[in-house]
Parts: sequence; structure tokens; C-alpha cells
Amino acid sequence: MTTKTQGRTPARSGRADATREAILATAERLFAEHGVVAVSNRQISEAAGQGNTAAVGYHFGTKEDLVRAIVRRHTADVDRRREERVAAVTGSTNVRDWVDCLVCPMTDHLDALGSPTWFARFAAQVMTDPVLRETVAEESLASTSLRHALDGLEACLPSLPAAVRAERGAMVRQLMMVMPAERERALADGVPTPRSSWRDATTGLVDAVTGIWLAPVTPTP
Repeated sequence: MTTKTQGRTPARSGRADATREAILATAERLFAEHGVVAVSNRQISEAAGQGNTAAVGYHFGTKEDLVRAIVRRHTADVDRRREERVAAVTGSTNVRDWVDCLVCPMTDHLDALGSPTWFARFAAQVMTDPVLRETVAEESLASTSLRHALDGLEACLPSLPAAVRAERGAMVRQLMMVMPAERERALADGVPTPRSSWRDATTGLVDAVTGIWLAPVTPTP
């Protein structure tokens, strides 16, 4: 949703930007902790310290618009990180190199944000909603660097039956979505994690995803 800024004084425009940022940060946290469906625009406005309970609708429109804005709040940094990795491995025929391009940009971004973070849990929550899931998918697939990474992976995968390829793709997407969210939740709750750092956790996730793609296929009767 595009808001009108023409004719605003710098001070007023700055306040509007601060309000939008407060709403985005608050919505991301509440969606991560409680789920998208369970949180109303009114609750977000109140938790963001807005006296006007219609502030979310005024600044962002629908809940789908708000979710899109939260995703875009993070994608610029993730895309930048992925572009660097794709450029470094262009021409590679190593599956792990391309898996690295898919996994690491997000986990590196979460690591750079410090703790606590909410974006991984937010993304996992959104992916359970059939309508909002499409919104996030549209935003993700608009990324040129992501398409290049997927093309690079596709080019060096072993020959797999179509059904197996689809099945493994679904497995990989679940791992890449759920595992960062679980680690993020554990860090926020102060619960011990299997890996001591985001870097080590990323190594484990890349190992697992690479293993799924390269695992042998058992013939079916």
C-alpha cells in the first residue's frame, strides 16, 4: 500500500516513518509469538503504543499488506547476501555450493540482527496460512538472486524421478523454514540448542539439505 507523503513537513513525515516502523516491529513480534490469525490490527496498534487503534489499517491497509511489508523489511539484506554468494559460485557443479546460497543468506541475516529475533518464527507462522503463504511466495520469487540460486541447484542435481524431486523439494522447504524458527524460539526462551552459534547451525542445516538432494532413491515395487 502506498501512503501519501506529498505536502508533509519533514517532522511529520519522520513521525509517520517512526510509526510505521513501530507497527512493523510489533506486528512481526506478535505474529511470531501468537500466530497471524490470532492477532488483530487493534492489538498491534495498542502494543505499538498507538492511541489510534486503526493505525495499522491507516498505514498499511489489509493484514496481507502488513505481512508483505514485514517480509520486505528483511528481504533487501537477505537478497544482498545471496547475490554475493551466487556471484562467488557461478559455474559450480557442486550441489552443496548452491544449497549454501539458499540457506545461508537467511541465517546470516538472523545472526546479524542479534537476539532475540522474530522473523524466522513469523515466516513459519505465515506459511501455515494458505492465502498469506502465496503472498510470501510471490515476494520470494520476485528475487533475481533466488531464481539464480534455484537454477544453479537445478542444473547440478542428479537425475531423479519427478515424484521424488517434488517430494524432496517439499522436505527441503520444510527444513529451511522450520529449523531456523526452532532455533530462534530456543534462543528467545533461553533453551540450550544443539549448535552453539548460527554459523554452526547453518552448517548442520546445509549438510542435511544437501544430503536430502543427494540421497539414493530406493526403487518402489
